Amino acid sequence: MTIDRIVILDFGSQTTHLIGRRIRERGVFAEIVPGTTPVRDWFDETVKGVILSGSPYSVHDAHAPVPDEDVYGLDVPVLGICYGLQITTHLNGGEVSRSETREYGPAPVQVMTRDPLLEGVGERFLSWMSHGDAIRRLPREGREVAGTTHGVPAVVSIPSLRFTGIQFHPEVSHTEHGGMILDNFATGVCGARRQWSVADYRLRLEEQIRRQAADRPVLLLISGGVDSSVVAALLLSALDPDQVHLMYIDTGLMRKNESDEIGTALKSLGATHLYLVDASRDFLSRLEGVSDPEEKRRIIGDAFIDVQEREIERHVPGDYFLAQGTLYTDLVESGHGVGSHGATIKSHHNVSSPLVKAKRDAGLILEPLAELYKDEVRELGRILGLPESVVGRHPFPGPGLAVRILGAVTRERCDILREADAIYIQALRDSGLYGEIWQAFAVLLPIQSVGVAGDSRAYGDVVALRAVVSRDGMTADVYEFQPSFLRNVAAAITNRVPQVGRVVYDYSGKPPATIEWE
Repeated sequence: MTIDRIVILDFGSQTTHLIGRRIRERGVFAEIVPGTTPVRDWFDETVKGVILSGSPYSVHDAHAPVPDEDVYGLDVPVLGICYGLQITTHLNGGEVSRSETREYGPAPVQVMTRDPLLEGVGERFLSWMSHGDAIRRLPREGREVAGTTHGVPAVVSIPSLRFTGIQFHPEVSHTEHGGMILDNFATGVCGARRQWSVADYRLRLEEQIRRQAADRPVLLLISGGVDSSVVAALLLSALDPDQVHLMYIDTGLMRKNESDEIGTALKSLGATHLYLVDASRDFLSRLEGVSDPEEKRRIIGDAFIDVQEREIERHVPGDYFLAQGTLYTDLVESGHGVGSHGATIKSHHNVSSPLVKAKRDAGLILEPLAELYKDEVRELGRILGLPESVVGRHPFPGPGLAVRILGAVTRERCDILREADAIYIQALRDSGLYGEIWQAFAVLLPIQSVGVAGDSRAYGDVVALRAVVSRDGMTADVYEFQPSFLRNVAAAITNRVPQVGRVVYDYSGKPPATIEWE
């Protein structure tokens, strides 16, 4: 059976995959390809509509990405989002100019005329804007369907091109009815059928793994977190268990008691080859005196691969594939999105390490989750039979506590943070709040604060607590605790971790902050 597709042309926006995620939530298959890819390379009868994504570029930049002009001649509807609207306006005789200030944040939209794209959203809704260019004149056949209170065209239709453009971002949760607008496009305007599910995608992933790995051994450096655990279960489901090698490297940068818990969990998966490696001394010695977060990530990434290569000579024969639990959010933030126009926010050790790049260039990387978001990964894990204690865990960064310790990383500072974090997480579990929160953790700051210890003046470390709610990790809002909860946690940490003299709570959302501090 053929599956209807919505193709998203990616021009480098940090939220491009959110577009696909929102559409897939509604049961329609969405596929993302680089924005400048020729139409002949991706278009066939299964494509029911095309979406042009946003971009960090201005249409006036010298190297601004431009879609294949044949996109506008296809007999399918086209939706332009932000840059997608601007570049279409620019290419079809309209005028787009740079704004004096970037419009970023909420903007009320007033609907002026009926349009299938806006079916069911009402006459007025709140959108989320993020753009530096503004449309000054529409193309000759363009008409304004909706506008903002700032006088910016918010929705534009060009019937002769079967094109509709929107200046705001419906893919982010801040836009009211954003999911409905994308669903209106996919199923209403385009007529695509709801044929996509994680359960079906699992079968495709397993076939892809078998085809790519063939009969070679596959090694997974497993952290014990949700992503690597799901990859482990997926590999064991898709391949002969004797072909799968699971290696857990204890970096000395894990949470309290985590290494013991991971070892127990991995044994329960039924893997034939399981290697538990204590490399904490190696990692901590390499990190000695290093404070720069990008340098930490580079060192940890290289150390992971060095330890793996050292151990693999003892355990895995011949050439092998390296499997990773890389998610799309990792790729986006590292500037490794679908196309070549993404901006780097921070590197990820499983994406940006030179040694990982070498493996990737050699075609020896398996990243079966690279098209998925965290909530989809959790659903896949449940389908594969993993327990809720594994699939429900909060995300944990690959570099571990090294990027939650701002400044130099030492064994002593790791122990301080481990204790503070364990107290915080246990309080969440005891209060029944853990499952309501996307990600919660403690951060050890590189400062000391004056305080009182008994009758004496003392200086103690400062710990910051972080808790956010999110759907996919691309955007996040702070979790609003009751003040009494934070007071109790702060008291527990300062009482039970003598090195800590002050506890603060991080109220930043994403954007402008990232979820992790480094």
